[in-house]
Amino acid sequence: MFGPRRFSDIRADLPGVSAKVLAERLAGLEANGVIVRSTAPQPTPAQLYGLTEWGYAAEPILQEIGRWAAASPLHDPTLPLSPVSFMLSLRTMLDTAAARGTSLVIVFEIGTAQFTARLDDGAMPVERGAAERADIRFKAQAAPPLAAVFYGDVAPEAAGVETFGDAAQCRDFIALFSLPQPQTNLACP
Repeated sequence: MFGPRRFSDIRADLPGVSAKVLAERLAGLEANGVIVRSTAPQPTPAQLYGLTEWGYAAEPILQEIGRWAAASPLHDPTLPLSPVSFMLSLRTMLDTAAARGTSLVIVFEIGTAQFTARLDDGAMPVERGAAERADIRFKAQAAPPLAAVFYGDVAPEAAGVETFGDAAQCRDFIALFSLPQPQTNLACP
């Protein structure tokens, strides 16, 4: 969702998937028009896999599945989480109504990964890389501490997350995200 990736980068974010299975899945997605393969320019040419326009159109479906899964009484927020998965979760769990009228540029440094989110009137596109100018910056060694801050009411300093920018803006931004309430009634109607 944040631009084309090399096979090795995709595989690193999917530790439970073998190279063979990933190659088969990517070939299937390409054959069905969801992704397109391209070559990165010199000096380091590499095969890149990126979403087609039709592939990007699946994001609202993935967001609904994410909200549905997070509402499961069996949801375990302590499971491993990649930087990309965390950023997708933010786009999914944003309270768009509460974010209306807010404009911020937020940079996330998660290990070696960097992302820039541009919150503008309830929409929040995210791209890879760090903007030079940001209203708020979050820095963490991994995604789980950030998830604890955004979804677990853990203070940034207690989670080992560094924040840069106005403290009130940071608190207000964090407050725009929450997981859905777990479903407790699993009986058939």
